[in-house]
Amino acid sequence: MLPLPVLEKARDQLVCYEDSGMSVMEMSHRSPVYDKIIKAAESNLRTLLNVPENYRILFMQGGASGQFAAVPLNLMTGSGKADYIVSGQFSGKAFKEAKKYGDAVCAASSEAENFARVPTVSAGDFRPDADYVHMCFNNTIYGTKFPYIPDTAGIPLVADMSSCILSEPVDVSRFGVIYAGAQKNMAPAGVTVVIIRDDLIGRESPLTPAVFSYKNMAENDSMYNTPPCYSIYMCGLVAEYLLSIGGLPEMEKINKKKAALLYDYLDSQSYYLAPVAPSSRSMMNVTFVTGDKELDKKFAAEADAAGLKNLKGHRSVGGMRASIYNAMPLEGVETLVGFMDRFAKENRK
Repeated sequence: MLPLPVLEKARDQLVCYEDSGMSVMEMSHRSPVYDKIIKAAESNLRTLLNVPENYRILFMQGGASGQFAAVPLNLMTGSGKADYIVSGQFSGKAFKEAKKYGDAVCAASSEAENFARVPTVSAGDFRPDADYVHMCFNNTIYGTKFPYIPDTAGIPLVADMSSCILSEPVDVSRFGVIYAGAQKNMAPAGVTVVIIRDDLIGRESPLTPAVFSYKNMAENDSMYNTPPCYSIYMCGLVAEYLLSIGGLPEMEKINKKKAALLYDYLDSQSYYLAPVAPSSRSMMNVTFVTGDKELDKKFAAEADAAGLKNLKGHRSVGGMRASIYNAMPLEGVETLVGFMDRFAKENRK
């Protein structure tokens, strides 16, 4: 979901942006009017996330999956080593991709526990000469999130924050690189935001494609090639909206209230099982099962018919998954809990 005020503003500007005589989707990315749009988006994000001055914000393409390759191509160029924390499907894919480019190893994994919690790691778990440590902060499929930022003893920490960015304040200075596909909390799909510390720019392998080079994109202000103009525009509007409601501290309060409502219900009854360890629970993705695959299918179908969409769990884990990203209102979670309670009473054996 996107915030309704953002959609309404985009609607009002759809045919003609301000006095430009054209839609943002029609204008040249080299035009002065679009230059203001992309600079405003960057400025809003920098303010919202309190990004330090020694970090660049890049607007790239290829999604987080593109960054699975871009990160090792740009950073695994010193010792040629990188350590990966595998906490779910996407960190596993990132690890698999990195092994193509150098000596990538799995430093910690919770796969043996079906990713029902995130791994607990400390500085001693990483090779001291690793070029970076990689993690996925929130795991959409399994409904887990790191409740802490790993201590890497000075090794640059790279985090995929695609599914939790802008949901709460984050200390950007603890990371070397943060990257995020926009389509969960920031904008429609198409743009990938990369926040990178200055000293990590310019280390890329000579084989790095130009569009994946952090140095190239930084030197060209994210416009080496035509950027995803409309998604960047929407990203700027979302950041502007979040600033208007009090920024990420206020967004965190709202998200905690939504998540607590759903988790409190799950913890208060015995019909549904919440498989994730309480210490690793995600605010963005809440997973649960009935314990009966046929009942899970029935739940998803009846929920869809009742207007509660996309509750079927990922095909790799089954069950149900409620994604309650920033723009999902509290009323949506209240409606879901009411439906869950009715379904349990009607189908209890």
